[in-house]
Amino acid sequence: MKGFFPYLGLFLVVSGSAAAQNLVLNPSFEEHRECPGKLGNFNTDVVSWTAPTLGSTDYFHGCSEAMGTPKNFNGTQLADFGQGYAGFYLYAPNDYREYIQAELVSPLVEGVTYELSFFVSLAERSDFAINAFGVVFSENPLHFEIQKDLSKRHLYSNPDNPFTYVEIGYSHFANDKKEWMLVTTTYTAKGGERYMTLGNFKNNARTRKFLIKKDAKQGAYYYIDMVSLLSPDHGSSIAGNISEKETPTLNTPHLFQHVLFDFDEYRLLDSAREYLKETFDFLMKDPSLHIVIHGHTDSVGLPDYNMQLSGNRCRAVVEYFTGLGLPKDRISWKGHGGDLPIADNSTAAGRQQNRRVEFILTRME
Repeated sequence: MKGFFPYLGLFLVVSGSAAAQNLVLNPSFEEHRECPGKLGNFNTDVVSWTAPTLGSTDYFHGCSEAMGTPKNFNGTQLADFGQGYAGFYLYAPNDYREYIQAELVSPLVEGVTYELSFFVSLAERSDFAINAFGVVFSENPLHFEIQKDLSKRHLYSNPDNPFTYVEIGYSHFANDKKEWMLVTTTYTAKGGERYMTLGNFKNNARTRKFLIKKDAKQGAYYYIDMVSLLSPDHGSSIAGNISEKETPTLNTPHLFQHVLFDFDEYRLLDSAREYLKETFDFLMKDPSLHIVIHGHTDSVGLPDYNMQLSGNRCRAVVEYFTGLGLPKDRISWKGHGGDLPIADNSTAAGRQQNRRVEFILTRME
């Protein structure tokens, strides 16, 4: 699957007085300083991301022949969103490891529960798979002159940098080499965390792995795309979980999560249909509800084009709902282009907040 272009796409943000945002800048690795030309280039090429160790984390983008998408040295994988993604070893001989680290838009708030999600796909040349992913939240950036696993021993060696370790475990192994797998968890903040690091923080002996090929030598190399850290407690309502929550507040903008599009297109991705189906099921249980779809872009690009694009993408959602059986008189839409920003378009963080899809529920008379 391809995804949205970072400047024309619609993003995972809810507007209104209690606006939630993705705290991860450049979440789909689209913005880069240089088109990647060699291995181990993640730390220098990708905007708003770093590699916290000497492990040679890789960056892939469709602009490159040497480090391109969908084909590259470790296999073939279409970018899930846009044209770029990162790649790193989560298991390799001699405890070799690679990591990616993001500086968050703002420090996390004590006691607030955040929703973390990202997509992974096992590279074709991998001969192992793992079933757990590690996350470290810290107040300051991590930096260690090592190429092996970043263990808690290393993390504790700096008492001036408090951290919290979170492990996302699954009963099955992440061994899909064709499709992207959504990884999610929640995290209740200690307060003050400003950096987030992803990878495998266990050595080989402690890592649960699944042998895919005999005479394995390569390890478990994963592509990763669209990293999101959202705050549901700060007013957002996630459409993908709508059936599991109380009725969303009426006449209030709510977030559509994972409703993303191919670059410069408005065809719904399969992942978006899954989340929209849950919203459809919710609407069908209450015939008195009316839903209005609102689409927004940032200010980059021609205004007329952005207006048309936001409208077409709203229409795609509407047609999906009506195709499932929602009466046409219960749904409407409006594309706003970049006319209704909720943040400063002169910054990457602001543009990221402005790229969004929302819905508003009203009660029909």
